[in-house]
This record gives sequence, structure tokens and C-alpha cells, in this order.
Amino acid sequence: MNHSKITKTEVLRLITIPISHYCEKVRWALELLQIQYIEEKHVPAFHRSVTHKYGGSSVPVLVTKSGNFTDSTDILHYLDTINLSGVRLYPEALELRRGVEELEELFDAKLGVDIRNWGYYYRSGDRQTMRKAWCKDTPLLERVGFEIAFPFISAKVRKLYSITAESAARSLAGIRDIFDRVDRILADGKPYLAGDKLSAADLTFAALAAPVLLPLEHPVLVSQIEELPVEMASVIKELQTTAAGSHALGLYREHRHLKRED
Repeated sequence: MNHSKITKTEVLRLITIPISHYCEKVRWALELLQIQYIEEKHVPAFHRSVTHKYGGSSVPVLVTKSGNFTDSTDILHYLDTINLSGVRLYPEALELRRGVEELEELFDAKLGVDIRNWGYYYRSGDRQTMRKAWCKDTPLLERVGFEIAFPFISAKVRKLYSITAESAARSLAGIRDIFDRVDRILADGKPYLAGDKLSAADLTFAALAAPVLLPLEHPVLVSQIEELPVEMASVIKELQTTAAGSHALGLYREHRHLKRED
């Protein structure tokens, strides 16, 4: 696809589920790169009536004049080619770029999946929590549909992702493995995961790890730590104290300058 530079008048359209950490990855990239966009939020299940029009089944989907993008990493690559801010998510140096892309793929394929499954084990049956997570600023008909269909949607989520106590335990082990790996990368005092500048690797790690770190700067923070089940809160406190957790929380403090939605 031929990517032309975005014009100042073009406003991109980002289709999301409010709480999705993959959507937060793209949302953050758009704002970091100072690219104008409109976010269109949808309730899970109902989102498919929109995303399928643009060739996607899941979120995020980015709709542009150059085409539609249905994968968070593809979206970041596209944004990096069109932004005029001077910030680059992917280094020009080949070896550094390869390192960034390998970490981004690891976080997308492993960390994001494990965090989603672990979190849904504890929270997907909680109507009040999921209302905050799924329904913020979504269309009225979808919010009404959520109230009617919540038991079905909740059960569908658990079935779709094969969520059980055993799978949640495996997911937690996977989360800790990734955090340990990031700890090792940062062990010699590196400011970032690849090179001396913020990259897609850092942004992806922080955005996908946010549900187990609860950064105050996150735009869709649905629970305070004291409101969580004791087991969840214990894990979050543990991860917040790691080098990896401190890195992600620092990135939110330093690079995520927006007002959190209440």
C-alpha cells in the first residue's frame, strides 16, 4: 500500500472497545505522534457490526484515506510513516529496529493475551465493572444491549478465551515471565528497552501491561486497587514494584499527558 503523508485536514477514525489495551496502544501512539483522530467506541460483540465493514473482526481498526488497518502493530507502522511530529516509534538503524519489532511482537502475542485472560478470569462476571470497562461513551443502543445481553456476552468471553482457574494461573505465570525478561533488559540502567529513545517496544509494553499496573494516567481506569479482589490486588502490587513495572508506570507519567476519564 502506498502511504502518503497525512494532510493536516485529515482526521483518522479509530474504532475501539474502551478498555482494550491493544486499543490503548494505538490511542497512545496517535496522541504521542500528534496525529488527529476521532475515537469511535463500541461494546464487545456489538463492535463487529462496524469492524467487519473495514475488513476486521476485532479492535482496534484504523480507518484512513490510505486504507484500513486492523492490527495494532500494522497501525503503529503506518502512523510512523505519516506523522510529522519528528518522533519515531521505529529506529532507522536496522539492528535497533529489529530489536524493537521483536519485543513488540512478543508483547502483543504473549503479554497482551495473558493479561487479558488473567483479568477476565476475575472481572468478566462483574456487571458493574464491565459496564465501566466496555460501555464508556459507546452508542446508547449498545449500552441498552449490554444490560440485556451481559450474561451472554460474559459467558461468550470466557468460552472464547477458554478462561478457567487453570488458564488464569498459566496466564499469570506468563505475565511474570515477560516482566522478568523486561527486568533483565533494564538491569544495566537502560532508560528504554531498545536504544536511547522511546520506541514502539516501550509504548507497547506499557500499554499492554497497564491493566496489571493501574497507572493513574490511563484514560480508562475502571477500578482503584482497593476495589479489586484480594488476589488481583496482591499481584498488581507485586508487579508495580518490579523494574519492568516501574518502567511502564514512568512512561505513563512522562509520556501520557491526558486527563483520565472517570
